[in-house]
Order: sequence, then C-alpha cells, then structure tokens
Amino acid sequence: MGRQRDLSEALVIGGGPAGLMAAEAMAVAGVRVTVAEGKPSVGRKLLMAGKSGLNLTKDEPFETFLAAYGNRAGALRPMLAAFGPDQVRAWVEGLGQPLFTGTTGRVFPRAMKASPLLRAWLARLEGLEVKIRTRWRWTGWDGGAVLFDTPEGARTLTPAVTVLACGGASWARLGSDGAWTAHIGQEVAPFRPANMGFDVAWSPHMASHLGKPVKGVALRAGGTVSRGEFVISATGVEGGGIYEVSAALRDGASLVLDLMPDLAADQISARLARARPGDSLMNRLRKALRLDPVKVALVMEFARSAPDLATALKALPVPLADSRPMDQAISTAGGLRFETLDDALMLRARPGTFAAGEMLDWEAPTGGYLLTACLATGFWAGRHAADRVIRC
Repeated sequence: MGRQRDLSEALVIGGGPAGLMAAEAMAVAGVRVTVAEGKPSVGRKLLMAGKSGLNLTKDEPFETFLAAYGNRAGALRPMLAAFGPDQVRAWVEGLGQPLFTGTTGRVFPRAMKASPLLRAWLARLEGLEVKIRTRWRWTGWDGGAVLFDTPEGARTLTPAVTVLACGGASWARLGSDGAWTAHIGQEVAPFRPANMGFDVAWSPHMASHLGKPVKGVALRAGGTVSRGEFVISATGVEGGGIYEVSAALRDGASLVLDLMPDLAADQISARLARARPGDSLMNRLRKALRLDPVKVALVMEFARSAPDLATALKALPVPLADSRPMDQAISTAGGLRFETLDDALMLRARPGTFAAGEMLDWEAPTGGYLLTACLATGFWAGRHAADRVIRC
C-alpha cells in the first residue's frame, strides 16, 4: 500500500510551458503537485506566441537541431535527447492536436493557435490532480519554506521538492520579469535581449515601406547566415531572419544583406549590362534585375552611390543603432548558470530545488527551438524531482 502524500509534496513556481511540463512529469510519476503562478492565468506567453502561429518545434536531424543552441548545446543535449522534437510532436498529438510541417521544417498545430493546445493540456493536468494557484507571487524562502503573497494573504509551503520555472526577463507584463533573481541567493549570468529587433535611422523616403516584408535575401552577421525574411519597421528591422542573427548582432557583428543570394556577382553584372543606356538606377534595379520595391528602396537607402552595384547587392551593409529594449525581446540570454546546477538541473546550493525553462542561461533562435527547450528542461527537472520524492 502506497504512502499518503501531501498536496504540497511537489511545488512548481511558474505556469509557463516549462513549469506545466515539470508538473505533468511529476504527476504522471504519482507525485502530488501544486503549481504557483504569479499572474491571473497560466500559459500567457505561450498564448502570445501562438497569435502569429504556434511554432512548436522543427523537423530536422537532431545534431542540426542541437547546433541551434550554440555554446549551450552540450549542456542541453541530454534534455533534448530525452524530450526533443520527436517527443514534442508525439506529446502534442497525444493531447488531440493534429500537426503539420511547413516547407522549412517548422512544426505547427493545425489550429495554429495555442489556445486549443493549452486547454487540452490543462484538462490533462486537472485529470492528474495537479493544483494550480494563480496570483501567487513568490517572495523567497525562509529556510526550507517557500513564501508567497496571495489574494488571501501571505502563504507558506514546505514541499519535498520545488521546480523553479520563472522565465527570463522579457515580456514582463506576461510574467517574465526576472524578479526571481532577488530570491535565488547566488549569482546569475546578466540578462541580455535575444530574438529582438534593431533600430535603424531610416530616411523619410522609407516611410512608404514600413511594415513591408523583405523576402528572398540572405542575412549575414559575423559567421552566422540566415535565409529567413524580415520586416522593415518604423524603428528599424525585425522578424525571423533578424532573430536568427540577433545574437551575433547584439555581440557587435555588422549586418550585411545579400539581396540576390541565388545569383553570383558576375551574373548580376551581366544583367545590369543589358539595361538601356540612360536608365536611372531605380529603373535598372526594377527592370534589369526585377527587384521588388522594398529591395529597391534598401538599395537607394544604403548603396545609391556604390561604385560597383553588383557587389553592393551581394553585400549591402545596414547600419544598426541599438537593439530594441529587452522587454520587447522575444526571449533573453543569461540567467541561472548551468555550473550552479547538477546533471538533474537541481541547484547545488539548495538540494531538492530544480530549475527549468528560460530562467536557465541558454538562448536559441525562434523556429521551434525556444519552446522545445523549455518543454525539454521542464520534463527533465520534473522527472528528476519526482525520482527524488519517490526515493525518500
């Protein structure tokens, strides 16, 4: 006969994807779980991500997928091997959500939005008797007790294990404000924006192109290359292509565009040579090269006087100012250092307390990598936390 377990036997702080996955992993193992979320509802950042199509993961070889995590690939390898793209797809389908894979390998629910997935997930957690407490704001520890401010006043829990899934430091209004660093009691890697846009001082002639996508280009920043599209915004540049190279740009690399990545410079020169004598630069770009209006505008903005137009089209420099503020970034770099955790993602300085998700010091581009790693680290932390409870 199994022993009776207290409702606060396992505690998860944070109701985002990592926290909910940790709760599910523990509940499936038979552990009684309470999730404490500071906001009025859980999964708020997941729902926001789903507004433009919920990119769950990416269908590509595992080593290619893993490489997207850069210098944290080694630390994340065991978590992603245990709960990577294949497991994410199976898990979502197990929640009754059909999937489809786009031409770039990105995997989405057929519904595209996050809300049907979240509803199905919460129904599963309810069936597993996971208790979710909202508007419970974590205020720190008192020895082994975990402290909260709640609508009913101060509360104290004494769980056997705790999983921290408090998020990064972007989108504070959705709950990821980095406030947890005041309670952690040890140094964290400084937060920096990731997957963010950059300011550009556009001239007035770019006004008619604001909000327009730039497609069919290659973006280079240092040794990083992206073939994704991006958007001309009122403040500068943003979108998937920019996000793929944003870490290099943030760290000081220059942004260079190849506006015609499928043609060599000599092929471009040959096409330009066939233009009518006397054609204006704009007409040569439109007629001889068939560039669309937004690419023409970029050339006129940054290479109007280039001595070699073909070379300029293959390596168009875009002078950037600052990155957009961290609270406008999709994610952040920095956070709880892996060196402060053991292989189970348990804090070395606080046995029984585990950590997962964006509060860990890793980053990755958009494209399914962010959500997959949040789920993977949540699953890993939850599984090991459950093992600790069951052994005791």
